[in-house]
Amino acid sequence: MTTARFAVVPAPASIEAGVGAFVLDDQVRIVAADALAGTVAWLQSALRPATGLLLRAAGPEWPTAERAIVVGLAADLAPAAYRLEVTVDGIVMQGGDEAGLFAACQTLLQLLPPEVYRRAPIDGADWSVPSVSITDEPRFGWRGAMLDVARHFLPKHDVLRFIDLMAMHKLNTLHWHLSEDQGWRIEILRYPKLTEIGSWRRESQVGASPTSPGDGRPHGGFYTQADIREVVAYAAARRITVVPEIDVPGHSQAAIAAYPELGVGGASVKREVHTRWGIIEDVLNMEESTVEFYCNVLDEVMSLFPSPFIGIGGDECPRDQWRDDPRTQELMRERGFTDEAELQTWFMARLDQHITGHGRRSFGWDEILEGEVSSSTVVASWRGMTGAVAAARRGHDVVSCPDDQVYLDYRQSELPDEPIPVSIPLTLRDVYSFDPVPAELTQEESTRILGGQGNLWSEHMDSPRTLDYFAFPRLAALAEVLWSGPGRDFDDFTARFEAHLARLDAIGVEYRHSDGPRPWQTRPGIVGRPATREERAAYFAELVEAIAD
Repeated sequence: MTTARFAVVPAPASIEAGVGAFVLDDQVRIVAADALAGTVAWLQSALRPATGLLLRAAGPEWPTAERAIVVGLAADLAPAAYRLEVTVDGIVMQGGDEAGLFAACQTLLQLLPPEVYRRAPIDGADWSVPSVSITDEPRFGWRGAMLDVARHFLPKHDVLRFIDLMAMHKLNTLHWHLSEDQGWRIEILRYPKLTEIGSWRRESQVGASPTSPGDGRPHGGFYTQADIREVVAYAAARRITVVPEIDVPGHSQAAIAAYPELGVGGASVKREVHTRWGIIEDVLNMEESTVEFYCNVLDEVMSLFPSPFIGIGGDECPRDQWRDDPRTQELMRERGFTDEAELQTWFMARLDQHITGHGRRSFGWDEILEGEVSSSTVVASWRGMTGAVAAARRGHDVVSCPDDQVYLDYRQSELPDEPIPVSIPLTLRDVYSFDPVPAELTQEESTRILGGQGNLWSEHMDSPRTLDYFAFPRLAALAEVLWSGPGRDFDDFTARFEAHLARLDAIGVEYRHSDGPRPWQTRPGIVGRPATREERAAYFAELVEAIAD
């Protein structure tokens, strides 16, 4: 038996192939202990629509001579690892835990014809699984995607669809970006104006230029607490943890528009939910009352999300308002601060104390390294890998998501018809070359890298179709990177990936084709913000000077 290292589709050279195949029919049962009923129910729901087969459940007492798909846990497998054995007589799937078992289920689907991903019975399909023996486990524990629903709201059913696509690719962490200058997306019962006022804006900027026009069309939406619970439960059934983010103290104008007393200058200064993209000047004030407000918000967030990690942002926070505001300067003197950066460190520390007091861990962008942060804080390194190196060396756990490798809102080629081209081109090969572990870390420091994620910022993704275009196929390449070990062969991946595209077609994913966007995926006449790699590197090198070791 060999060890398979794949996330998208088995490579024939990396599995032990047998002779013949196991054929699914109405006589097959799914056999498992009662404790695995949830996994069995999911597998039935995945197999029945296209095959039309009932595939009834049976307990462990089912006769061993009967044809069956047997699922169970195995003590000799590590957590998240699995073993899949297919012979002409049956299928045995085992996991080190239920996450591993669920990964085995995903591999089983990949071994079936692509039509298995369709949602209605398919006539004439050959529902046979080739005889194979596979043992596999992921390289990283954090295999994620960041979904920004604050710039453009994504309806709940589309969030659930995205979770299904993540599960299909063995991704296990959804970082859900729920608040921004341009919108607040989560119902907070104690502060109803956050959604009454903060969840919609009067229009949206169209394009990435400072002179880009507005569309004159109101945009908005939010998730009720019932919606949130549904999404979290739906993800959990697919072994995905949802990590919420409430971004502070910058990127907070939607909250300030709803509750003006949160802003610098207090309630006397009225602001609207922002309609433009970019870094916005308005930030939270540093009053004790603002800390209390956000602690109350986080209490409701933590009641909805069982995630060990709670995101509090900390990125791109301008400090001009603090510098120019007499009240803020008074607070600095009272607290013994000599510069405005210490204000942000103080504020983030207060929220971190509240989160850790509830047995959770704070999760923030790499700007938080510009001040002191608690040892339990997890750092998302986005401005290249400088933050990953600095955080790991300081003893922090790290999620690697460098913009120049895994920002999936960036343009996908130099072609002039890429829709609203932002920053540098990130090709499928570029994403597949990503390694979450910086080469300069020692072996011990490398253990601090929890994994990585691809980030999908939605300024220019105003529909689920557009999200598909930017996410796929690059998210599939990233999924394999985060599952697999080193020494990946891009040519081997692309050869296997052709088969995977048929699965995406069956689901209805409107991915970017290798020869460029289809006409309906372009955005003619809408200005982007392209950059060269040299320009991007120079810009971020200056930004990360404060955290570089």
